[in-house]
Formats: sequence, structure tokens, C-alpha cells
Amino acid sequence: MYQLLILIPSTVNTDALDEGWPAFLDAAESMDGLIRESVSRVDRNIFGQNNILRIYSFLFHDKTSFNQALMSSEGEKAGEIIHQITGGEVILLGGTFHEDSLDHIQSWEDIEEGS
Repeated sequence: MYQLLILIPSTVNTDALDEGWPAFLDAAESMDGLIRESVSRVDRNIFGQNNILRIYSFLFHDKTSFNQALMSSEGEKAGEIIHQITGGEVILLGGTFHEDSLDHIQSWEDIEEGS
């Protein structure tokens, strides 16, 4: 899978962000290839410098569908909206996404111990 991460710094006007977010979601959720989305609201800095307020994740099947989605009219519209509602203070990242369950990981440990 391929992931779009949207990092919202704490310097962003959250009233403008929250007011414009439904319009952004309407455009973003219309992009072909989008399979899942999530949000993390950062409320605690455990270590290191951090000015991130929210982290949004949008998952796509692969890099090709990611690129096609961003280049589509819906993707371009979503991009314009996110820049507008954040005053351009947004960080957009793209990269591969892998996920595994702890049970699955531990099953490999059981196999290695049995060797």
C-alpha cells in the first residue's frame, strides 16, 4: 500500500482548519483508489521537538493509484483546499505503508525457537 500523510503544525489556525475540513474531505474522499483514512490528534509530546497538532493518513492500493489520485481533478481540488485552510502551513508526505499484527510477528518467534 501507499500512504499520504498530512501533518498539521500547531501554528495552523484550527478554527479555519476545522471549518474547511469537510470541503477538503469531500474532495479527498472522491479520489479513486483511496481505501482508508485515519486521524491522530497529538495531545502529548513524549520526546524531541514537536510542533505537530494532527496527523492525517490516507491509504491507497499502490503508488500508481496514489499518483493518479493526486493528479486527478478531485486530488487537485483537495490540494488547493488543504493549502487554503492551513495557510500553506501543511506538510505532505508520501511513502510505502506496511502493517503487521503483534500475533503474526510473535508467530515467527515461535517458529525460530522451535528450530
